[in-house]
Amino acid sequence: MRGQIGSRLVIATHNKGKLEEISGLLRPYGVEVISASAYGLPEPEETESTFVGNARIKAHAAAKTTGLTALSDDSGICVDALGGAPGVYTADWAETEAGRDFNMAMARTWEACEAIRAPHPRSAQFCCTLVLAFPDGRDIVFEGSVSGTLVWPMRGGHGHGYDPMFQPDGYRVTFAEMDIQEKGRISHRADAFRKFVAACFT
Repeated sequence: MRGQIGSRLVIATHNKGKLEEISGLLRPYGVEVISASAYGLPEPEETESTFVGNARIKAHAAAKTTGLTALSDDSGICVDALGGAPGVYTADWAETEAGRDFNMAMARTWEACEAIRAPHPRSAQFCCTLVLAFPDGRDIVFEGSVSGTLVWPMRGGHGHGYDPMFQPDGYRVTFAEMDIQEKGRISHRADAFRKFVAACFT
């Protein structure tokens, strides 16, 4: 499988936080990581209602345009009391005219739980789907998740997205309070990456 990936891999994201996290996870394997933005690729419209559907859109668009193998990530937080929302629409809940505001999105999520008097603890899962797409149209899917609870008010200044309101099971700190190496070991993205690495590099 390593031979099919080659020495360069396009990461089909324009999200700086995701790019840094993915680059760090791939660094030990000697793969040159190139972002979609470095190629001037536009962000394709994510029209699917599942993580895997949107991840496929991004990965195949990047692989087709660059002629290189591409890896995409679609991820989000799924709140049990909200029927799995925001889920695939996690980033959409943060959209404003001035760009994405995740503090607003987290407040919206908590207020939605309050509105229906969701019982405590308010369980949630961070979910991640990776799609490795090849220029010939093939792809491989890897999925990961981590369970936890929502906390309010938000805590911590590390991480990105919903990290300040998500406390993983077995911990007393949120992702945003956690050491970046520790988060990188237990996160939903790390879970999906372990499966990716097992399939492609071992």
